[in-house]
Parts: sequence; C-alpha cells; structure tokens
Amino acid sequence: MKKFKIKVGDTVQVMSGEHSGQTGTVSKIIKSKDRVIVEGVNMVSKHVKPSSTNPQGGIVKKEASIHISNVALTDKNGQPSRVGYRPDGKEGQKVRFSKKTNEII
Repeated sequence: MKKFKIKVGDTVQVMSGEHSGQTGTVSKIIKSKDRVIVEGVNMVSKHVKPSSTNPQGGIVKKEASIHISNVALTDKNGQPSRVGYRPDGKEGQKVRFSKKTNEII
C-alpha cells in the first residue's frame, strides 16, 4: 500500500505545470494513479449528456487531477515545505512536521 505525506483536507501549493503557484485544499487522493484533486485548481470543461439528475445536460466545469509530485504541502505561514515525521508527545505518537520551519502541521 502506498503512503503519501499529503492528506485530504491539507492546503497545498502547485509547484510545477500550467497552474504553478496556485493554492487550494485537497479534496480527494487517487492512490492507484498517484494523483490528487485540489479544489479550484486545474479546472476542465466536461460535456455532460442529459440524465435524470441533470435533465438539461451541457458543459460542466470541474477539477481534474494533478500528479502528487507537482504539489507541496504549505505550512502555517502559507509557504510550501517538505514534510517529515517524528515522535511527539507523551506516548510518542508520530506527527507530521514542516522541514522548513520545524513546526508541527
């Protein structure tokens, strides 16, 4: 099973590609393809046939996935940072921390 350092609900910044510099929240992770869907980033137009849920049909804007290597987790200051793990607390629970600022995420 693959292990990613980015989780659903994290705020990330796109580091490369057409949408570099944009930030958003991760809404879904597709582990089988190593991709994430970020809210408001990489919007595409999808042609939809009429159906019972959408009787009109037409063109719908939605987010497309981005490869997970092209995004970086942002710390509390909004700066992109690499992520590390370390034990913390009394029981030594494993927590994520920003390698740039050394703060717990």
